[in-house]
Amino acid sequence: MATLTDRDNKLVQYLNEAYGKEKELEAALEAHIGMTTRAPYKKRLKQHLRETKDHARRVERRIKQLGGDPQTLQRLAGQATAALKGPLHALRGSGEDERLLKNAKTEYSEEAEEIATYTAIEAFAESVSDRDTAKLARAIKREEERMASYLERLIPQLTRAVVRAEVPSDQRSNGRKPRRRSSSRSSGTRSRSGSSTRSRSGGSARSRSSRSRSSR
Repeated sequence: MATLTDRDNKLVQYLNEAYGKEKELEAALEAHIGMTTRAPYKKRLKQHLRETKDHARRVERRIKQLGGDPQTLQRLAGQATAALKGPLHALRGSGEDERLLKNAKTEYSEEAEEIATYTAIEAFAESVSDRDTAKLARAIKREEERMASYLERLIPQLTRAVVRAEVPSDQRSNGRKPRRRSSSRSSGTRSRSGSSTRSRSGGSARSRSSRSRSSR
C-alpha cells in the first residue's frame, strides 16, 4: 500500500474517529430502541439507526478511497463502550418516563459530538481542497442536525411526562405561571393615592378658611 501524504493521513485519522463513533452509536441506538415505549420516539430512533449504519458505510468507503484502513480497533472499542452502557441505561431513572428522558438527553449529547466531528472534517477537507470528503461530511452533518433538532423538541415533552408521573397535581403549575403584582406599580399607586389624599385635605382646609373670613 502506498504511503499516505500528510493531508490524507490526517483525513483518514479524523474519518476513523467518526467511523468508531458511528459504530458505537449503532449499538447504543439498538439498546435504546428496546427500552422505548413511545411509538413516535421509537420510530424516529429506528430511522436514525438506519442513517447511522449508512453513515458508517459511507465513511468506511471514503477511508478506503483515500488509501487508508478502517480501524477495527476503534470500531470494536466503540461497540464495547455502547455494550457496557446499555445495561446501565436500562436501570437508570426513578421510573419509565425518567429513563426515556435520560436516554434522550444522552442521545442529544452524542449528536452534538457527531456534529462537531463532521464540522471539523468538513473544514479540514475544504482547507486541503478535498471536495469529496467535505461533501460527505456536510451531508452526514445535516442528518445529525435533524436528529438533534428532533431531540431538542422531544426533551421538554419527556420532562413534562416525568412531572405528571412523579409530582402530585397540587404541586404542579398546570402550565400557568403564578401572578405577581409589580412592586413598582404598587408603590406608584400608593404614591398617587397619597398625593390625591393630601390634595383633597389641602383643598378642604382652604375652603374652611375662606368661609371663616367671609363670616367675619
